[in-house]
Amino acid sequence: MYAILDIETTGGQFNEEGITEIAIYKFDGHEIVDQFISLVNPEIPIQPFVVKLTGINNAMLRSAPKFFEVAKRIIEMTYDCVLVAHNADFDYRILRTEFSRLGYDFNVKTLCTVELSQRLLPEQPSHSLGKLVRALGIPMADRHRANGDAMATVKLFKLLLEKDIEKTIVTELIKTEIKKGIAPKLLDIVQNMPSRTGVYYIHNDQGNLIYIGKSRNIKKRINQHFTGNTTKCKKIQNEVFDVTYEETGSELIALLKESEEIKIHKPILNRAQRKSIFQLALYAEQDKKGYLNLKIQKFDGRKKEITSFSSLQEAKNTLFHITTKYQLCQKLNGLYQTKKECFQYGIKECDGACIGAVSAEEYNSRVNTFLEEWNYKTQNMILIDKGRNISERSAVLIENGIYRGFAFYELNYQITNPSILHNILTPMQNNRDAKNIIQSYMRKSKTIKIINF
Repeated sequence: MYAILDIETTGGQFNEEGITEIAIYKFDGHEIVDQFISLVNPEIPIQPFVVKLTGINNAMLRSAPKFFEVAKRIIEMTYDCVLVAHNADFDYRILRTEFSRLGYDFNVKTLCTVELSQRLLPEQPSHSLGKLVRALGIPMADRHRANGDAMATVKLFKLLLEKDIEKTIVTELIKTEIKKGIAPKLLDIVQNMPSRTGVYYIHNDQGNLIYIGKSRNIKKRINQHFTGNTTKCKKIQNEVFDVTYEETGSELIALLKESEEIKIHKPILNRAQRKSIFQLALYAEQDKKGYLNLKIQKFDGRKKEITSFSSLQEAKNTLFHITTKYQLCQKLNGLYQTKKECFQYGIKECDGACIGAVSAEEYNSRVNTFLEEWNYKTQNMILIDKGRNISERSAVLIENGIYRGFAFYELNYQITNPSILHNILTPMQNNRDAKNIIQSYMRKSKTIKIINF
């Protein structure tokens, strides 16, 4: 018996995702004998790019059952079955994570239709679900919704079963290995970690730093490293001897310390982070008609960027926000591709810069207002954030647009000017990454307080 399923999630950091929708079809090799389809309230926000991809938004899930309310039904549907999914490792990991939060060890055999199709249909140029079912003439509805994708997987699996006449390949690809618990030594390390924000340092038996990371919950993140299946996680599990940490309270300071110390110590497993993590940047360029366009491009050190981003999705979300806030044009900013006026003009949310209905001078004044407000090149400010305990606050100092460092201070010790702050400051390097970490945090954080001087 097979339990063929698909899961939609909130997106987000590894092992912190929540389920938003699940569909399971119990399949006996010939026909569907039972089914379960439900939206699920993940109790955390859905990432904007996921909303756009699936059409599932936070409002739709407010009245949906929470995972603990559907957990029993999921166990009933998967009991004594092989769990089948397209990229089964992902769906299985998400289910195991959700059940572990309930204190239940969810273990089933799994079978991945990606691996199965690669073995049985090697001639196919792509083994993604959408392209594969189109190539095979399998009808598909509601792409990127759990029910549609699960039903397409049922039809694909049925076809693959028929091709594997002897069922030898299917049997060979069923994974029966269950996830093992954390080794006692690693468990001791995890238990000594705090569930607080800070930077952690992973050392090998020679005392060398092999990895530096930051987290809002150090214990949870270390546990993820020690239970993960990625190449990096396995290397950490094999080489770790000790983990030290430094609490910061403030996520901003944790990000800044992590970035600087990776550049200083160059841990072997932080290889990708030794270079700048902000590979995309926002630039202002004047077009042939004299309008200032805001463009997302690969970072170019020869040009002066406004701000930088670590991902295309972050860049687009930010530019959409800027475009709306400053009443700019989506077409001029490269967010809406058309030869005519932009969509926003049609619904009267753009005054027509895209078709010359407003002068370049008037439009550019709004762009320049944005540039002045977003550029802290000449600004003097202190960013006040959380401290390491309830009686403490943190402060990050910026003078003439240069990041000087950070400090912690007691609540009864008021920090209102830089002369006081200089006495307790921990100096830090001012570089492009530090600037962009601060800009990004200022965009997203709701806890930060800014003192201008």
